[in-house]
Amino acid sequence: MADDAPHGPLIARPARWALGRVERTGGFVTRMTWHLVDGSSVRWASRAVRRRGRVEVRDASGALARVVGAEPTTAARLARANVVAGVAFMIGGAMFALGPLLAQLGVGSIRAVDTVYLVGGLFFSTGGYASVVQASNAPTAIDEHGTLSATAWRWWAWLPRQIGWLSVAVLFAGTLFFGVSLVAAFASDLTARQSNGWIWLPDMTGCVCFLLSGHLALLEVCHGRIGVRPRELGWWVVAVNQVGSVFFFLAGLAAFTRPATSTVVAAGLVNWGTLVGAVCFVVGGALQLGERPDQ
Repeated sequence: MADDAPHGPLIARPARWALGRVERTGGFVTRMTWHLVDGSSVRWASRAVRRRGRVEVRDASGALARVVGAEPTTAARLARANVVAGVAFMIGGAMFALGPLLAQLGVGSIRAVDTVYLVGGLFFSTGGYASVVQASNAPTAIDEHGTLSATAWRWWAWLPRQIGWLSVAVLFAGTLFFGVSLVAAFASDLTARQSNGWIWLPDMTGCVCFLLSGHLALLEVCHGRIGVRPRELGWWVVAVNQVGSVFFFLAGLAAFTRPATSTVVAAGLVNWGTLVGAVCFVVGGALQLGERPDQ
């Protein structure tokens, strides 16, 4: 077996496979092609391997011949992590949609709304961590037949040179910043400065992390040049979530507390922006359930 560590992710593959095209974006490898002795080729794509545990085998003309999945144990691990992440984002998004709806309609106390947000934040963090676990266990070896496999199960790995792992790690960090903001919201009698420092600033940092994560994910799924790929489920997952991140960011900006009046810039935008952004993550989580290894 040989590996392609100098060119990107560590992928152990048959020694006689010749490395062909390597596609990069910003120093990250998103797709590689190996040429086989019979004239066919095997195409590895970062997101397809990480999310679906699959590679493409193409014939001598370059046409798609077949898709090869991961071996059963690896496929099952990726599928379990994907289900946890997708369901967690759906529940978290639903809570983040319910919170602003209650606030906008004046239903329930402020503490009740904050509690709804906090529960949603816990599920968002769960989804973020499950995504990191999935990326940490992406297949690292491929055999003669194109079947992918991974090493022993890991609950964490440091893989900053892999764009897929970095994307979900930044997303997870964003959920933790949201958590700081959501917990701080339970504090009483905060001044405008304290509110902006303990609630608004972590919230905005989380929003920026979500936007950066989505940008990296778009680069990964589009292999460098961001565009529209309506036939790819992965693109829809990333695109819908990125739209949600934009609305979260706008809502975050509107939540800044004016020192002079101790009121937020635009309460309506805070609520409706958060609601729309949350619905996007519910849809993204549902779509993600379909982006799983083939059984």
